[in-house]
Amino acid sequence: MAAYSGTSPWFNTPTKEGQYLDILKIRPIPAESDDVLYTVQPQYNHRPDLLAFDLYGNKDLWWVFAQRNMEIIKDPIFDLEPGVEIYVPKGDALTRILGI
Repeated sequence: MAAYSGTSPWFNTPTKEGQYLDILKIRPIPAESDDVLYTVQPQYNHRPDLLAFDLYGNKDLWWVFAQRNMEIIKDPIFDLEPGVEIYVPKGDALTRILGI
């Protein structure tokens, strides 16, 4: 059985027959009152992993931006472009939401 870390977007997704990853079970990142409106800078163009590392110290949280901004980001890599405004959860709120 595959085991994914608490930082993985596949953490809640079950496996079939103990081997195969089933259909993705989305890990929602709900809006919080203290989320920060962030304008994507040029150094993060198509690099959510770099933004996640700089904000949270963990590149594996790249998927959080797409989950928190589903109405803005359809493709988690190519929709992250300079000038796009997204909501970014604060680190302590994200830790609480993900249970990590």
